[in-house]
Amino acid sequence: MSTRGRGRVNGSLPQTKICQFKLVLLGDMAVGKSSLVLRFVKGQFDEFQETTIGAAFLAQSVCLDDTTVKFEIWDTAGQERYHSLAPMYYRGAQAAIVVFDITKPETFERAKAWVKELQRQASPNIVIALAGNKADLADKRLVEYEEAQTYAEDTGLLFMETSAKTAMNVNELFLAIAKKMPKTDTQNPTHAARHRGVNVQDPDAHSTRSCCGN
Repeated sequence: MSTRGRGRVNGSLPQTKICQFKLVLLGDMAVGKSSLVLRFVKGQFDEFQETTIGAAFLAQSVCLDDTTVKFEIWDTAGQERYHSLAPMYYRGAQAAIVVFDITKPETFERAKAWVKELQRQASPNIVIALAGNKADLADKRLVEYEEAQTYAEDTGLLFMETSAKTAMNVNELFLAIAKKMPKTDTQNPTHAARHRGVNVQDPDAHSTRSCCGN
């Protein structure tokens, strides 16, 4: 039976075309970069997530129609002393998520600086998404949704508010990025079955069939 209206994390059919992309997360310390990745890759949230030292690597896949998009995810440290290492991780990246904390305006300003750096030094066709994280703390909000949305529109970015704690828009963010990626960089399709994951609901695909469902 076909699955309608879905995109999924992970692919399982051997006929699926595999596209592999490098994705980097950037942002100030303690904005929730590692928590977003942990939620996306493992479906988990740790209230006391350890600070990233240098960078961490994880991988996860999103299935769209007949294509599985595999993300090689580099989660970078937010401390200033690691800033000089960042180009090593975003060099050659096809996608980036710049994260800020909606309760801390200074992290939004830092995110803008990261966007400028990416647009100046990263790959010309890099897909950049802006994530306003910690949306579960909306009652403590100090960065308005409209302000961030207007900035993203003016700068040509994808934008979503997310919550790693509640899982709000986490999978949807990666799915939106996957839709923006060119589907030409293929691998051996049998690699798809080696990665486990969870389903991602695709609210826009009203008439598409998942390549990962039966």
